[in-house]
Amino acid sequence: MGTAESRPSGRIEMRLRQKVMVITGGGAGIGQATAVRCAREGAKILVMDVADEGLRETERMLMEEGSGHLCVQADVTRDSDWKRVIDLAVERHGRLDVLFNNAGTNLVKPVTETTEEEWERILGLNLKGTFLGVKHALPMMVEGHGGSIINHASALGLVSFPNTPAYAASKGGIIAFTRQVAVDYARDNIRVNSLCTGPTLTARLRRYAETGLMRTETVLKDIPMGRYALPEEIAAAVLFLASDEASYITGTALVIDGGLTAH
Repeated sequence: MGTAESRPSGRIEMRLRQKVMVITGGGAGIGQATAVRCAREGAKILVMDVADEGLRETERMLMEEGSGHLCVQADVTRDSDWKRVIDLAVERHGRLDVLFNNAGTNLVKPVTETTEEEWERILGLNLKGTFLGVKHALPMMVEGHGGSIINHASALGLVSFPNTPAYAASKGGIIAFTRQVAVDYARDNIRVNSLCTGPTLTARLRRYAETGLMRTETVLKDIPMGRYALPEEIAAAVLFLASDEASYITGTALVIDGGLTAH
């Protein structure tokens, strides 16, 4: 029998207790799952999304997890919106500890058929949106003597998939950008990592399957685990990188793809 000192106390330690976290694209899918999971782990969440309907659903879910959370309609491609959101986080909580740059979109179209406007839209949302978030979060994290930034890239930033040139370019850019910022701010105790996720079972993926843009049997045959990821599985990885458990991890591209890039 163990001594009183060695026995578990029964107290569950929250992994993000008192941390302030901004999540983009939090009105659905991975962003929404991450907001709920991290709120359960003690974080104060500020969610950004352009879709008001999705935001209201996320807001309702966060209210069930406690108080202090906020959902804001904002566009990640607008510098002024980023300034407003970061200022809100600091005004409410006095600090910023974690940023999850999750907002993004895809385009399935051959490069010869991709218009200049489509190219700019995909890189604007995926890559520029990530850049702006990092730009505005870093000064607050430097002032607070540390933080964690997680940028949502993709397995398609590492390997190819038919007819996704704009998407692949944006996600490959996020991986390279993440490595550079990680090196530049390592001495400030700011960790910067990217997530390279495989196909994840979100509403968007279901729409792609329904419209024929993505055939489930074609995609799954290249995934050794034989299934899509669940948003909650990606959220668990974000939680890990956001937490102090990942205190010596920076500049990495964490692959979560069921083995897609392993062969």
